[in-house]
Amino acid sequence: MTVLSVSEHISFSPFTTVCKGPYVKRKFQVLPYITFCLLTGGKSLLLSPCLVDQSELSYLERDVLTSRMQMVEKENQQLRVQLRQSQGVARVQEGNYGNQQWMASADRGPEDAGNTAEERGNNSDCSHRSMVEKCELIHVACVCAGHNTSRDVITLVKSILFHRKNPLHFHFITDAVAHKILAPLFQSWLVPSLQVSFYDADNLKPEVAWVPNKHYSGIYGLMKLTLTKALPTDLAKVIVLDTDITFATDIAELWAVFRKFSGPQAIGLVENQSDWYLGNLWKNHKPWPALGRGFNTGVILLLLDRLRRIDWEQMWRLTAERELMSMLSTSLADQDIFNAVIKQNPFLVHQLPCFWNVQLSDHTRSEQCYTEVSDLKVIHWNSPKKLRVKNKHVEFFRNLYLTFLEYDGNLLRRELFGCPSQPSSESLRLQSALEELDEDDQCYEFRRERITVHRVHLYFLQYEYTPTEDDADVTLVAQLSMDRLQMLEAICKHWEGPISLALYMSDAEAQQFLRYGQASEVLKNRKNVGYHVVYKEGQFYPVNLLRNIALRHVNTPYVFLADVDFLPMYGLYSYLRKSITQLDMSHTKKALVVPAFETLRYRLSFPKSKAELLSMLDMGTLYTFRYHVWTKGHAPTNYAKWRTATTPYKVEWECDFEPYVVVRRDCPEYDQRFVGFGWNKVSHIIELDAQEYDLVILPNAFMIHMPHAPSFDISKFRSSSSYRYCLSMLKEEFHQDLSRKYGAAALKYLTAERNI
Repeated sequence: MTVLSVSEHISFSPFTTVCKGPYVKRKFQVLPYITFCLLTGGKSLLLSPCLVDQSELSYLERDVLTSRMQMVEKENQQLRVQLRQSQGVARVQEGNYGNQQWMASADRGPEDAGNTAEERGNNSDCSHRSMVEKCELIHVACVCAGHNTSRDVITLVKSILFHRKNPLHFHFITDAVAHKILAPLFQSWLVPSLQVSFYDADNLKPEVAWVPNKHYSGIYGLMKLTLTKALPTDLAKVIVLDTDITFATDIAELWAVFRKFSGPQAIGLVENQSDWYLGNLWKNHKPWPALGRGFNTGVILLLLDRLRRIDWEQMWRLTAERELMSMLSTSLADQDIFNAVIKQNPFLVHQLPCFWNVQLSDHTRSEQCYTEVSDLKVIHWNSPKKLRVKNKHVEFFRNLYLTFLEYDGNLLRRELFGCPSQPSSESLRLQSALEELDEDDQCYEFRRERITVHRVHLYFLQYEYTPTEDDADVTLVAQLSMDRLQMLEAICKHWEGPISLALYMSDAEAQQFLRYGQASEVLKNRKNVGYHVVYKEGQFYPVNLLRNIALRHVNTPYVFLADVDFLPMYGLYSYLRKSITQLDMSHTKKALVVPAFETLRYRLSFPKSKAELLSMLDMGTLYTFRYHVWTKGHAPTNYAKWRTATTPYKVEWECDFEPYVVVRRDCPEYDQRFVGFGWNKVSHIIELDAQEYDLVILPNAFMIHMPHAPSFDISKFRSSSSYRYCLSMLKEEFHQDLSRKYGAAALKYLTAERNI
């Protein structure tokens, strides 16, 4: 088991839930009530009229808003009574909807016995909040495997963090892929009052591998059965969630339901809202046994200590073995087995109201779970169609989901008022570094950027690649932002080898990229491209941080350090692998230089050979890179010699040299003090030279820079004297650090810089 404790001291808590009188008044809890108004443009999709529109929200007085809410609430009370009366008649007439004999246990305690349904509904929020201690730790468990599910679970976590007012401890049962993604994501997220534990799913596979399962979730869809064994023995209770869940309320309200359990009840579930377990969906449809309509396991409350006392492991195994003799396999994974156990042992179940699991698969009765937006608690996208499911209100539910999908996760780094958390060692280190900075320093923002922790989502899309067996495989490493996204397809056409990319994006831009990648015929068929999303924060483009993240996550012995606005020559991947072997790079310290050229034309007939490229140089279609604005950046390549060279040749380092090179994966990382424009590659080449790498020019390799609009950072460099001053200060500090690291050998770099 791996445990992470993440903490950061950012105070931001704009959402409050206020309980007043016998009714809940949601003043500024944006979701689900007011956000519903904003998303639907003030037009009510359900029964509740919207109170305010987006333009009014910023200046309405609190007392006016409260008055209007009270008036609307009274109208809603009348509508609820009328609707529930009509629904009650309809249910009696239907006769078979719901496990009627177990309805008495549905989220009701003794204190509810004398209340009407209306009173219980209106009092639920206040009573639930009052039954959860202010800083009580809430435990949540999920099973997460693979790249896609790792993305889904982040949206679930966002929706929980958005509403929560209590410390949380997430328990993730993960495969190797999900762990590789989620562990660094939570480490870099730095959310206060949040703990994360990981449990290896491989250790649990033998417990469920013997159960045949036809559900698309595969073996991981059975692992919730093993939680009494998988989770720590001192953990008494836990909320178990599928990853396709969206919360529309504080999870503490659901946690409070544990106190409603009575007698031997140990499992809290919502009734299944489809007809699956009734066995009438098609001819010869034979589902697993279930109590009435059965129960859905997308949201489960487990009293682990009670289940362990009755030997849950033995109970579900014996039930599954018995039923599999006739059923042969499960159709709905763990849900079939949970229902079969409950059929035999109905005393185990505590039925939850259906708003704790509004199931949005096709042909469900989910609409009977809510009469207005404020009734919604948990939305479950339990159809394989997900957001394309058929539902009368699907557009609203989709907008609610997309709100969290694209929500800026940095805003969730907020402290819980009155619940101080123990800061992690990383948070303490950052706080100490921040205190050492002088806010009056002209270059304060540059220095602060160096210690900024960005959220990182590794392997945002599926990545599968095994390096070649010749130990000469090489990965192209680059970074980009949204404005360079159009280069990806072209690069993939030119470079067939593995690629590691760091993408600097907001949460919303990451979703745009996801749609782009899934729609592209070129990109969706490439599984050897690792996309690592670094979420935006701060005012500078952290170019060297991005390069380092892409560099750290390659699995080949060599890397080609490039930029995304360059197209490598066709066949460069195989040429580099041959050169790596021929130049014995495994036993020598070499940096192979790929000469860089550029075109000013957006449409270019790309040269297929060195001879073609030389012809285009002579015709003025191509140029040596930056010869007209920054000649010394690539002058040491010695293009005149390269024109006729047939064998690799060594060159000496010169000031401001910044070529694109192929090196071993264990090369020095880029210096992250350099952000935006200026000296980000130059400093890296200096570091390579200081570590005695030989700079070797490849005679038959080339890459061409494609034209694009100037970046925002280069515009700031050109227009701001303060920017240029700070860059010069960072260069001085870099030289000082270099001297401390390499001694007298580093003096040549400072001398060369001052002789310019």
